[in-house]
Amino acid sequence: MSITLYRATIPVYLRGLTVMADYINKARAHCEATSADPDSILKARLAPDMLDFVAQVQRVSDTAKFAVSRITGVESPKFEDTETTFDQLRDRIANTEAFIAGILEDRFDGAQSRQITLKFKTQQTTMDAVDYLFKFALPNFYFHVTTTHDLLRAQGVEVGKMDYLGPFEMQPV
Repeated sequence: MSITLYRATIPVYLRGLTVMADYINKARAHCEATSADPDSILKARLAPDMLDFVAQVQRVSDTAKFAVSRITGVESPKFEDTETTFDQLRDRIANTEAFIAGILEDRFDGAQSRQITLKFKTQQTTMDAVDYLFKFALPNFYFHVTTTHDLLRAQGVEVGKMDYLGPFEMQPV
């Protein structure tokens, strides 16, 4: 079976969003277990010029929903970036999961040739959907998932490689 744009987006993003939901739950549990102020994690940054935990979660959500939207032509839901609590962040992830899970495989038909233009403050670039997915959207998604993981580690939350990899079936040996 060949790799389709559907297989390279929907299950991949859903898995990453599941990881993010787990990270949010672990962050909340850590605060409850240690009596830490939730803001110590919600506002945590790895460096002064980097986004905080809340913004990392928002970027994971945005990257996933915008990538699927751009590739399929299905309009993405708009989220206002107003989350300030673990519960609100978990709801955002759940809403992103619901949007992505609702995109049917046939929406990807012919998407390989779709041209996607990314506009930044002073630059823009145009590429086909395949290059967009593999050169920008997936690396950007995993950058923010990884940064979230690293923020949690830096704040003493017990997360490890298996948390980052997320759920998958293991076969007995």
